[in-house]
Amino acid sequence: MLRKRLVTVLTFNDGVLFRTKEFQPDYRYTLNFVDAWAVDEIVVLDVTRPGTGDRENFYGVVELFSERCFVPLSAGGGVRNIEDFRRLLNLGADKVVINTAALERPEFISEAAALYGAQCVVVSMDAKKKERGDYEVYSHFGARPTGQSPAGWAKRAEELGAGEIFVTAIDRDGSLEGYDNELNRLVSEAVKIPVLVCGGAGNWQHFVDGFVQGKAAAVCTACIYHFTDTSIRSAKKYLATAGIPVRTA
Repeated sequence: MLRKRLVTVLTFNDGVLFRTKEFQPDYRYTLNFVDAWAVDEIVVLDVTRPGTGDRENFYGVVELFSERCFVPLSAGGGVRNIEDFRRLLNLGADKVVINTAALERPEFISEAAALYGAQCVVVSMDAKKKERGDYEVYSHFGARPTGQSPAGWAKRAEELGAGEIFVTAIDRDGSLEGYDNELNRLVSEAVKIPVLVCGGAGNWQHFVDGFVQGKAAAVCTACIYHFTDTSIRSAKKYLATAGIPVRTA
């Protein structure tokens, strides 16, 4: 049985660690840190808005993490083309997260997969629930509706060569109220590749729910570790007790 993964997501605004809430930088952290809590993977994302900041600051973050981390590292945010993709890999990222550029030009997924392998291509989608109850994918930092359904876009991304799907519920981001597992389940059931879910985790039971109700391959979180003294190691003990297969060593 494949073990479930716990993934830490760190968001950076102009190279500085920030938490986000509903996709807006909400609180600045003065120290960047490398996770040392038995995490399975780390995702670093550049949330610097276009026209602000210096992209080189984020590249410095990726290089630092690649030098100090001994778990798989994914990097993304602002990846617009193959050259951006290549640079992040050259800086030490194991996978690259793409979002808006893939929505605007879906063949980008196939090009990246052909050059570097599907295992390097993580297609991220940000989604909101509409008034009538269905979901829609948004682009440009969750600002623009695309008309795409999360399940439909996930399936197409898989067909084009994506190795993983990274889905975030915009309205749950930073809430600590739990994942949107209706959304997560829709995406997970639409594809055969791993689905990573993000947005809203506030306690260890939310992790269990993400795996059981959301059918995720990996649960991602950021804010919970900024507000608690507990570690991923204790989260894994909780998950193991709940019958979720995780790596505990």
